[in-house]
Amino acid sequence: YDYSFPTNPTRTSERNMLALPQPFGIAVNGVLFDPLAAAWYSATSATGWSMNRADASSGWSVNPLSSLVDLGLDKNGAHVQPSGAYHYHGIPDGLVDEVHRGKHSPLIGWAGDGFPIYLDRGYRIPKKKGSGVRRLRSSFQLKSGLRPDGPGGSYDGTFVEDYEYVAGSGDLDESNGRVQVTPEFPRGAYCYILTRDFPVIPRSFRGALASSFVHTGPDRQPPQGGPPDSGPPRRPPRGTGD
Repeated sequence: YDYSFPTNPTRTSERNMLALPQPFGIAVNGVLFDPLAAAWYSATSATGWSMNRADASSGWSVNPLSSLVDLGLDKNGAHVQPSGAYHYHGIPDGLVDEVHRGKHSPLIGWAGDGFPIYLDRGYRIPKKKGSGVRRLRSSFQLKSGLRPDGPGGSYDGTFVEDYEYVAGSGDLDESNGRVQVTPEFPRGAYCYILTRDFPVIPRSFRGALASSFVHTGPDRQPPQGGPPDSGPPRRPPRGTGD
């Protein structure tokens, strides 16, 4: 990968929603944060979901961290594209195993708009270093009641649309971020937070994407690399992948 980010990103007046095939950001170890999955509810599939892009019109996107679909995720909530490109759908536990619970999260990555990414360990008072550290919570909640169409049944987290943003119910905004001071930014900065609850990895940007981070089309995999001893890397067929 070869990415460049602005050193002084600025927030835009409106959120920029994450959409396939755009990844959200990149970790300090070079692995992409890629929370979306190309899987949707399908009324004609025996499993109840499919990776056929025609089913995207159902309006129900599979939550890759739900139990409905087995994407072969490892302990880091990650797996590989058909090309062998490894990417995170969830919290990269292998990257953060050494983080002490009593300490502020270290910087673990950068979003596509240049803002930093942290884990959910932040100061109790966002702009006060000496206020103690606690786990930060998302402001997304499961909807109540029954789904009006599509898969039907109760909202249970199987689909992305099972959740809604409830301002003030957690610590973070609709992009799973907040302005806070950190060890790396003692004067404060807007930061994205990876949370244990939905959405885990943010699903929208508060700034404009860096030009090097803009990808179009399904073939977003790097042109080189792949699994060991696998021969030349394979590009996924168009319309497939996650």
